Amino acid sequence: MERITEKDSVILCPVSRVSGEITVSGDKSISHRSLIFSCLAEGSSRIDNFLFAQDCVDTLNVFKKLGVKIKKDRAGALIISGAGRKGLKKPRGKLYFGNSGTGMRLMAGVLAAQEFPSVLTGDASLSGRPMGRIIRPLARMGADITATEGDHAPLFIRPGTIDPITYKSPVASAQVKSCILLAGLFAGGKTVVSEPYKSRDHTERMMEYFGIPVKIKGCQVSVTGGGDWQGKCITVPGDFSSAAFFMTAALIIPGSTLRIKNVNLNPTRTGYLDVVRRMGGEIKITNKRELYNEPIGDITVSSSQLESVNIGRKDVPRLIDEVPLIALLASRAKGKTIIDGVEELRKKESNRLHAVSTQLQNMGQSVEEQQNSLVITGKQGQLRGAKVESFGDHRIAMMLAVAALNAREETSISGVGCVDTSFPDFFKIMESVIEK
Repeated sequence: MERITEKDSVILCPVSRVSGEITVSGDKSISHRSLIFSCLAEGSSRIDNFLFAQDCVDTLNVFKKLGVKIKKDRAGALIISGAGRKGLKKPRGKLYFGNSGTGMRLMAGVLAAQEFPSVLTGDASLSGRPMGRIIRPLARMGADITATEGDHAPLFIRPGTIDPITYKSPVASAQVKSCILLAGLFAGGKTVVSEPYKSRDHTERMMEYFGIPVKIKGCQVSVTGGGDWQGKCITVPGDFSSAAFFMTAALIIPGSTLRIKNVNLNPTRTGYLDVVRRMGGEIKITNKRELYNEPIGDITVSSSQLESVNIGRKDVPRLIDEVPLIALLASRAKGKTIIDGVEELRKKESNRLHAVSTQLQNMGQSVEEQQNSLVITGKQGQLRGAKVESFGDHRIAMMLAVAALNAREETSISGVGCVDTSFPDFFKIMESVIEK
């Protein structure tokens, strides 16, 4: 494997198999939430295995601008002196969230309740993503929050009083739900959020771990605001979405067997596992246990003969980040796979429906982009090497890197620098498991 960093590109050659035992970086969603709740806690917190990817670092730097004292100890853990719910300070200048939609949307809920104004900005990609879905419920709670034309960042927040709300979200979104629940921590009463389907529940689990009064009933979550909580110690488990890239490689490259240790197995995140098993993929989970209110375990994956599946709208919230990988698996499976209800992917770091369809087409596969779905006809010959691009989207870049390992010629992927936003060690780990 040859990487050309000065051109922000990578050239990958086909490999004979992947094998070995690895761990992946700390979970991005849990890293964000552990940081937020620790910074708003009373007293000190310690976070081990925090993901020092750019998205999380940008949110960390926002908290530093808000006056929270954060340092790294010799072991690489974060030591946070919590400011408490009411201890954040007025920042000097704008708060920059880079490419992190999680950071901006969750922190909007926190900052809407502060006694100082703030301006939330991001890079060009983040500034193109929809923010109306958090602005509308926050405004109903009493927040003084506005955005630029089209409900895009920058977000402008002025001091306001936050009231509890009962909100029925039109979308199943962990970011929307978490934003409202975080704002509800500053309201005097019970805030209730319901969704059409259950989205990721890392926020609720983190609230339970910190002793915050949260109640969960199906697709409805409520929190009672007005109380404080104490700092805690947290070890962030391995990121399931990061592990899924290497699971996919092992599944599609003949002769491969790979073990991935200490991976988060939160059931709101592991829809990918269900799909792989339905496709006939060989996956074993061992050493199951719970760590800081999150289930974790070791995953062993072996190359498999895959069959096509149909994936419906209700399945999507549990596998939204893995759709590009499922499309790649489907291209290696027998038959036609339909992934429905994925229009949300048009509003990510790139238009992922377009990116997946066009780039896998470049590699010789039949992938049809429809309004709300992808249709993939599998086994259209071996993947062919090609010049492909990430569109500045980390998940597209990594999916294409996995595809390249199973192509019959070398593949050149442009725009791989974006991988650092979520998984800086991706190529290093990839090099450790490939056999040429």
